Amino acid sequence: MPEIDLDNWEEKSAAHSKQYKYFLQKADKNKVLKKLPSLHEEAFSKIDCLSCAACCKNYSPRFKTTDIKRISKHLKLKESVFIDTYLNLDSDGDYVAKKAPCPFLGADNFCSIYEQRPGDCHRFPYTDEDVLLKRPAITLKNASFCPAVYFVLENLIAK
Repeated sequence: MPEIDLDNWEEKSAAHSKQYKYFLQKADKNKVLKKLPSLHEEAFSKIDCLSCAACCKNYSPRFKTTDIKRISKHLKLKESVFIDTYLNLDSDGDYVAKKAPCPFLGADNFCSIYEQRPGDCHRFPYTDEDVLLKRPAITLKNASFCPAVYFVLENLIAK
């Protein structure tokens, strides 16, 4: 397996976006899904999210009802107060953070509600599940700001 160089990965990812789009459309789903767990693990053995946190700085997860209940309980807030304080409805009707960066992201890139974080945060960047193929637009967007997605896609294409 070729070694994927993470230097200037943002530029390389942008340059390869058409290649990624084509790959995601044509990929053999079963073959790709078998490779994802080990590629996901390898990516996170090389990439430290705390040195980046671009996801938390620039985008919001969806806060589903179960997330809202769990987080508001953790923060000792009524659900309505939590929603009014931190969330807005987006154009898809999903609750998202009112502003970026995420209000729970600290200056040290640690999440103040990490153990209670939304399911989308827990699953992000979806490099170990079928979302990678099922939602190519999300994967392409994530590849533009997440080095782990870049790493996984580069490895899938190289094989």
